[in-house]
Amino acid sequence: MNHEHEPADPAEAPEGAAPGEHLSTESPLEIENAELRMALAELREQTLRERAELENQRRRMAREVESARKFANERLLGDLLPVFDSLHAGLKAAGAEAHPLKEGLELTLRQLLKTAKDNGLIELDPKGEVFNPEFHQAVTQLPSPGAAPGTVLDVFQKGYVLNERLLRPALVVVVADA
Repeated sequence: MNHEHEPADPAEAPEGAAPGEHLSTESPLEIENAELRMALAELREQTLRERAELENQRRRMAREVESARKFANERLLGDLLPVFDSLHAGLKAAGAEAHPLKEGLELTLRQLLKTAKDNGLIELDPKGEVFNPEFHQAVTQLPSPGAAPGTVLDVFQKGYVLNERLLRPALVVVVADA
């Protein structure tokens, strides 16, 4: 009787096969089908990664465009700060008396500040407020009876914020601790 020899150990190879090799019982179509499914799964995963990457890039570009739009006027508005300072100084020098020249300065300053505000610029005049190092730069400290320590006593130069970003801190005098 001629019996086929079945290996007792799965590591044993059948006749005609190299040691450690198993003969597949799958047909060539089944093998090709499995390979195609794996290739399809890889393509799906690659497509999902590429979609996510494109979406991240789109979001990043939208943030950059929004930032560029918000701060496009930063240089121009920054260049206008000395003009605001000059107008404030002129008004301070003009005194309290009404005068056509003083009224013209006030009107010009109001118009400039309104235009700047419409473009996201906010003037900081913190007199009487609590000192905030994020928006104020202390020039000196002075004792002041009746004023709370750490509050702004006087403003040498107003500060400005553009769309929530500090453009220039206010130069201030702060009430010293007693």
